[in-house]
Amino acid sequence: MKFLATDWKNSELRSALWTLRHDVAVVGLLSMVTNLLMLVPTVYMLQIYDRVLVSHNEMTLLALSLLTLCAFAVAAFLEWSRSRILVSAATHLDRQLTSRIFDASFEASLNPSATSLQRPLADFNEFRQFFTGLGVFTFFDALWTPVYIAVLFLLHPLLGFVAIGFAVLQGLLAWLGHHQLLAPVSAQSAALGVANGTLHKQLREADVVDSMGMLGGLLARWQVHHQAYMAQHAVTQELASRIASWTKFVRYSQQSLALATGALLVITGQLSPGAMIAANVLMSRALTPIDQMVGSWRNWISAFAAFQRIESLLATHPVRASDADAPCALQGGVDLQDVVARAAGRTEPILKGVNVRADPGTVTVVLGASGSGKSTLARVMMGVWPDVQGAVLLGGRSVLEWVRAELGPQVGYLPQDVEMLNGSVAENIARFGDVDSAKVIAAAKSTGLHQMILRLPKGYDTQVGEGGSLLSGGLLQRIGLARAIYGNPALIVLDEPNANLDEIGELALLETVRQLKGQRKTVFLVTHRPAVLALADQVLVLRDGHIAFAGPRQDVAASSLLN
Repeated sequence: MKFLATDWKNSELRSALWTLRHDVAVVGLLSMVTNLLMLVPTVYMLQIYDRVLVSHNEMTLLALSLLTLCAFAVAAFLEWSRSRILVSAATHLDRQLTSRIFDASFEASLNPSATSLQRPLADFNEFRQFFTGLGVFTFFDALWTPVYIAVLFLLHPLLGFVAIGFAVLQGLLAWLGHHQLLAPVSAQSAALGVANGTLHKQLREADVVDSMGMLGGLLARWQVHHQAYMAQHAVTQELASRIASWTKFVRYSQQSLALATGALLVITGQLSPGAMIAANVLMSRALTPIDQMVGSWRNWISAFAAFQRIESLLATHPVRASDADAPCALQGGVDLQDVVARAAGRTEPILKGVNVRADPGTVTVVLGASGSGKSTLARVMMGVWPDVQGAVLLGGRSVLEWVRAELGPQVGYLPQDVEMLNGSVAENIARFGDVDSAKVIAAAKSTGLHQMILRLPKGYDTQVGEGGSLLSGGLLQRIGLARAIYGNPALIVLDEPNANLDEIGELALLETVRQLKGQRKTVFLVTHRPAVLALADQVLVLRDGHIAFAGPRQDVAASSLLN
């Protein structure tokens, strides 16, 4: 019991479920009364066959019928009430965990090998619907199976033993279904995720695929994953169908054998005809919850697997602790100490013991060949690389200690592959927060973008399209630069900011960097072009994940930087 208490305490998901214990207790109480009322049809049949048909008393028939109808009405009201309670519990659980799961799944998606952001939310919806619906109802109804069997024993012990036999048989089918379907269902889910992930990535590059005639090859590759899913789906369906067939056989046999047992007892004078009919109905009622569990076993397995994935996600990506006494403003520069960055699927680190320090008011230019780790270094400084060892200090404070909502407005980041979110130019520059027109225009003017935006069809209200598909690459890069410096951040990291810029755009970039330096901002600029060296206070040269050189630009020969 101590282990269970600790386990529930340390799990965010289980702790959230624990807050619903009072709702579940009320549902259990209502289920108890409902299942007691389900004994009414048995008593009604006994009275009809053994009293009314013998006495021919119409008033007795009327009274029994009215009482039975009232009991059914109360049972229906209780069914509705417990459904309402569970709907309310589901809403409460959603409010507790949706934002937390979204944040954790978004953080997990920073890993290049991560699954879609939608998967954890879909898992949560599946588990929530099951836990606050069929799962709870079936569980509480199954608790009353022993009560119904006890009533059968009161009618005749043989009926009770027959019910126990079929309950054990159905329980064995449920156990067999669990062990037979657990691995295939998990494999089917994984295969579907791979197939859908492959298709999603291909659709994102639809223009490249179509323009260069790559569709046939990609279709063949997707079909390999799709066929793997279909093969696993066939295996799972075959097993499920086999178990369902045995379940139907047991169910039909139970109905017939229960009636035959009752008939034998009537023939031998040990049971009345009314009790025979009532016992048959009662036995069906006793075994229905077990039958439902067997029939919905795949849902049980799927919901349990979703629960485990959500619990693992929340445990892997906990809420970042915030030091309430730490200053809210980002002070000082950047300090990287013995940083090692790894990526899934690679045995060798991308960054290997990197040490970098940059003070406020300095511009650091990072150079190196493709694959040397420049973009990884930029992501490490932003705290968005998933596997990092060593210390990454922003203003003397670890990047992991910062609350992202607190740190985000104080840093600016322009990734190598610039993408916009679906919205207006102004919304993208303002980072989809409250659009401060003055700050948006100031950021646009600082990057020489203001007049270009005014020439767009709707100016700052022009929609950029999904991923920025409605704008040119150069314009997207300059909007991304304006977004990076929006709100006067203290640290700005620019990864290949001039990759898509023409000569005018590059001059505007250099002017922007001069302004940031004059405002004593800490600037990191990753580039292949040596033209920006004139603004550099220090130059870093990365080779194969190591710092090959770190020092003033005057000490480095330009010819050696790009080798």
